[in-house]
Amino acid sequence: MKTFMDKVAAITGAGSGMGRSLALELARRGAHLALSDIDEAGVTDTAIACRAFGVRVTSHRLDVADREAVFDWARETAAAHGKVNLIFNNAGVSLSVPVATARHEDFTWLMDINFWGVVHGTQAFLPYLTASGDGHVVNTSSLFGLIAMPTQSAYNASKFAVRGFTEALRMELDLANAPVSCTCVHPGGVATQIVQASRIDDSIAALTGVDALTHRQRANKLIDVTSADDAARQMLAGVERNARRVLVGPDARRVDKLARLLGARYQGMVVWFYRRTAMSRKPASNEGRAATRPTTPQ
Repeated sequence: MKTFMDKVAAITGAGSGMGRSLALELARRGAHLALSDIDEAGVTDTAIACRAFGVRVTSHRLDVADREAVFDWARETAAAHGKVNLIFNNAGVSLSVPVATARHEDFTWLMDINFWGVVHGTQAFLPYLTASGDGHVVNTSSLFGLIAMPTQSAYNASKFAVRGFTEALRMELDLANAPVSCTCVHPGGVATQIVQASRIDDSIAALTGVDALTHRQRANKLIDVTSADDAARQMLAGVERNARRVLVGPDARRVDKLARLLGARYQGMVVWFYRRTAMSRKPASNEGRAATRPTTPQ
């Protein structure tokens, strides 16, 4: 896919962050858009901004964890636009909690969005992408789909799952000589609202020596590496060159090299780092204990 002009792109999580930036960049390049997000106000704002570029835009409030709703959206998108060329399975949420104290319902909530949302979106749109004769699936994994981190077991599990799912799909499409390709995206730190909207359990303090409020503040600093607009441009460049994997940001590229060089030994480095920088600190106060329930996917 060398141009996005007059293509039809569907994007989940389009109400903010990378999803909104993808929508705006695609609109600038002449693509028509089907936008969705659980945040109806956010996706409506994105749609209004995109229409300024003279492209056709539809928008829906959508929970990607609802398989039937995702399939309905795919049918409605194809009917409204006449075709669909791209699906960006971008919606995602975050959870920080040790394995020992993780609640089943929190694990299920995250996996339903981060992993099953990708599966639902891919399966719902794949027939329409095939019918277009020029289709592309773009699934968002993470830097944490390359390496694991303490307190990120649920998030790591979802993003490693997205990576495996997408890589298997790419090979199946190649074997079938399908008119569809796919790309797995691994963003590093991208300045979005995902950390502010994440669920952070107070029990992380016993493991890391850092309370939920401090953890959120530090995580917000760590993601301020690549702007959402720049991330969108890097993702679209990956689609244009039919990349199997796109590493977004210098931190993602560094981590990928580290994982390739050290293999499983990187885990020892992470433990050493935590012990040096986190465990040596006294636990902070319990201010800001309440976790924030996300309303806007990444």
